[in-house]
Amino acid sequence: MSDSGKLPNLASDAVLKQSVPVPDDFVEVSGIDYLKDSAYNMTAKDLISSMSRMGFQASSLAQACNIIDEMRSWRGKHKSELPEHEQVGEFDDEGRQKTTVFLGYTSNLISSGLRDTLRFLVQHKMVSGIVATAGAVEEDLIKCLAPTYMGDFTLPGKGLRDQGMNRIGNLLVPNDNYCKFEEWIVPIFDRLLEEQQEAVKKEGDGVLDAGSSAILTPSKIIDRLGKEINDETSVLYWAHKNQIPIFSPGLTDGSIGDMLFFHTFKASPHQLRLDIVADIRKINSMAMSASRAGMIILGGGLIKHHICNACLMRNGADYAVYINTGQEFDGSDAGARPDEAISWGKIKADARSVKVYADVTLVFPLIVAATFASEKGK
Repeated sequence: MSDSGKLPNLASDAVLKQSVPVPDDFVEVSGIDYLKDSAYNMTAKDLISSMSRMGFQASSLAQACNIIDEMRSWRGKHKSELPEHEQVGEFDDEGRQKTTVFLGYTSNLISSGLRDTLRFLVQHKMVSGIVATAGAVEEDLIKCLAPTYMGDFTLPGKGLRDQGMNRIGNLLVPNDNYCKFEEWIVPIFDRLLEEQQEAVKKEGDGVLDAGSSAILTPSKIIDRLGKEINDETSVLYWAHKNQIPIFSPGLTDGSIGDMLFFHTFKASPHQLRLDIVADIRKINSMAMSASRAGMIILGGGLIKHHICNACLMRNGADYAVYINTGQEFDGSDAGARPDEAISWGKIKADARSVKVYADVTLVFPLIVAATFASEKGK
């Protein structure tokens, strides 16, 4: 190596390596210029649009909004142009085919203030069907009976247990809320059981056909609970009012399961009977009849796979937006990117899809403000 002042060839070749010519279709990274007048009082749509070339999750967020806008705005043929056997799926007010939108969300999101955002979508018929965990069903109802409070992630569990406080992240739910829930829901279970027993007697031989009024499914029970709660702050209330089915194949995995368990002792020797097969047929049939299918999945686990698997029955969804913090290194379905679902036939190979790695409470209010809610004033 020489000390003559000449840069060594080894270092020069390593650090100053020449680039290939930049392709014409490359997009330059840019952000928000806050010195421009347009940066003041931006709408959510303008803000997210200006983040589209920022990179990382900001660009994924903008892509999610574009996909949602496309799934909402797509229109196919008019009903009159279709043969009778193809007049299935969703149609807009003018009779044109539109996307069947499946929304999935987990319990913690209903526990949080995101419940109001989700209620807005259901209240204004912006989704076609919902898959929710048991907790997401019951927490919506419980909030109509008593509030959830802000707490702190660091509050010690032992002290909270002694005080009868349940912690969900940095939220607190007094145990009395669940006592109020039991007082409210058990009489409904009593009436449902009476109705089921009466329907069985009318059937005569006790053999129930698929269309029997005695057959209860999780979605039917959830619809009834939405009717009984009669509270406009409730997601379930608006789902009942707008006839948007809410599927919950794990309905017993939560406080509702506890109440059903307690009810088996109270109502003995009779018990409420639920048919989950009828619900899987219903959601899969919705997917198969859809002209186009879109998925907006907030969180992971059961709600994510249940919607994806329904779309498998139609050889994949046409649009997919995942939002969660799961990672794929452990092979979990929650962490899987959309490309993995393509390998299973749950998302079409030519579909528009994106995963946003973020806490849903951070980004979904922005997404709704920039998409679903951006035309509310019009």
